[in-house]
Amino acid sequence: MTGFPILSVMLLVPLVAGLICLVVEAKTARALALAATLVDFILGIVLWANFDIGGAQWQFVEKVPLFAGFSWALGIDGIALMLIILSVFLMPICIGASWNSITKRVGEYMAAFLLMETLMIGVFAAQDLYLFYIFFEAGLIPMYLIIGIWGGDNRIYASYKFFLYTLLGSVLMLIAMLWMVNEAGTTDIPTLMAYDFPPGAQTWLWLAFFASFAVKMPMWPVHTWLPDAHVQAPTAGSVILAGVLLKMGGYGFIRFSLPMFPEASAQFAWLIFVLSMVAVIYTSLVALVQADMKKLIAYSSIAHMGIVTVGLFAFNTQGLEGAMIVMLSHGLVAGALFLCVGIIYDRLHTREIDRYGGLSINMPKYALFFMLFTMASIGLPGTSGFVGEFLSLAGIYQVSSLVTAVSATGIILGAAYMLYLYRRVAFGDQRNADAAAMPDIDLREWAMLLSLAFAVLWMGIYPESFLAPMRKDVAALDARLARAAPEGDAQLKMGSAQKPAQHAEIAAPEGGAH
Repeated sequence: MTGFPILSVMLLVPLVAGLICLVVEAKTARALALAATLVDFILGIVLWANFDIGGAQWQFVEKVPLFAGFSWALGIDGIALMLIILSVFLMPICIGASWNSITKRVGEYMAAFLLMETLMIGVFAAQDLYLFYIFFEAGLIPMYLIIGIWGGDNRIYASYKFFLYTLLGSVLMLIAMLWMVNEAGTTDIPTLMAYDFPPGAQTWLWLAFFASFAVKMPMWPVHTWLPDAHVQAPTAGSVILAGVLLKMGGYGFIRFSLPMFPEASAQFAWLIFVLSMVAVIYTSLVALVQADMKKLIAYSSIAHMGIVTVGLFAFNTQGLEGAMIVMLSHGLVAGALFLCVGIIYDRLHTREIDRYGGLSINMPKYALFFMLFTMASIGLPGTSGFVGEFLSLAGIYQVSSLVTAVSATGIILGAAYMLYLYRRVAFGDQRNADAAAMPDIDLREWAMLLSLAFAVLWMGIYPESFLAPMRKDVAALDARLARAAPEGDAQLKMGSAQKPAQHAEIAAPEGGAH
């Protein structure tokens, strides 16, 4: 792959296809969008196959200076690689999910999704600070249009709320970026990741970035835009919103907040833990009482993102690896669950849980896939959900038993609301004749669900193939954080003397008394 600008090509393919979709008829636009996303998926597989796990941290680097210190700079490490693979894997599924359900302004719809793919890959591949910001913020535009034009009855309110929440947080991030470039004299992200900003400035910089990433995750209490956006978005919009866009917040913490501001990250770890614990418990309880399937899954997404944030701020390898696997797994599982909702919504045009029941009788194939993704969301061993949650909890247990206990309680609540949902939809009596008459999944739906099921089981049974490319980058981040990592439960002002004593014992001279 030496010399071949594969990342630029991956950005260009959907962009050009999207422009063409604007001027062709609906049938051609669908076929072109599917072809472009499949080409990008193949390029993603080539990228993965050629990634040297033991090689340099940054690979496939492209850098073209443009103006005033701004560069077209692309490159990936193992973390970015896995998120790009997730993005290009989900995009053909999104096009397939929209094949029959979108009937108006099809060309514009497909163009919006293809532009979204370009911007998502750009976020994960950008190595210039300003280039990252452009991709990060521009991603708002196609999703705003997707919700606002092709969404549900209350789509205008949901699209404005989504746009304003995410935009306002990012204004502070831009101001912080301008200060950082002035201080460090560079816009190069790898250089900034190794730069030691003054501890006093780190506090304000961290808060500015937190304002953007917390909304994007989303963290409690700035999560309220997400259920509205999910409920109003078309099925494919919900799949890509849960699958990839929420991961941009976690990626931001990994790429910026933790390595660039390690002292501030340690200083505010208690805040992250408190907000995450509230999110895990509160949103799980809210999910339990939902009557709308999409809203239930949306609240479950917020709870899962709480597991991600506690893992990231555990300041150890298990927590960081677990957070990454939870993000990848949630992208697959939440996307699959929204797809399952979309399949029956296309047939009955309602998301009310009580309108269904007994679907395992007339839709057994659908019920089987829905059960698998339900179990993966709960974290059943053998599925992708188990691996990430286990690693995250193992990492946070080294830091605080209290946070571990609360996070584990959220997982138990997750089992409650997901099994409650599945029982009401798939089992029980068939009270409604129209639901009982729905046909089982067709070949197109079978292909989409089977692809997701394969990925969920692959990650659950052999997670090493996903962990291996990231391990070196996680170790480098862990080493960067080691100097600032607080000792054990000291992060919550509990048991602060325990772990320092253990370290003192280890460090004692060989002949000394233990």
